Amino acid sequence: MPKPAKTAPCGIGEARVRLRTARAYLGVAEDVLAEQGRDEFLSVSSGLAVLAGIAAGDAICCARLRNRHRGDDHRGATDLLKSAVPDGAKLASTLGRLLDVKDEAHYGVVLVSSRKASDALRWATILVLRAVEEVER
Repeated sequence: MPKPAKTAPCGIGEARVRLRTARAYLGVAEDVLAEQGRDEFLSVSSGLAVLAGIAAGDAICCARLRNRHRGDDHRGATDLLKSAVPDGAKLASTLGRLLDVKDEAHYGVVLVSSRKASDALRWATILVLRAVEEVER
């Protein structure tokens, strides 16, 4: 029997904080990815993109559900995100793709590929833009 996801209460104030954090991670990820000649920056940018996506998901859930995921396994956040908004399943899938990059970006001994880093940035951007819509409406 699966354990229920751990959540913590939050509201629009916390949603705004998580959105600001998501935007900051995304902005730095973009800047880092733009650096030339430093292959290790691909992993760094990807790692920041993952953090941006997680924060954006939190912002959406705080704004819409008044709860956010607080467990050790970030995959639980995808389940919560599915129920937060009408397009939640699509957003959860996008967050899941980002989470697939997390271990490689944060802890890997092989650098993230240029393609994967670009994809991670694109997926994070989708989540952050969607969080903006939910938090700033």
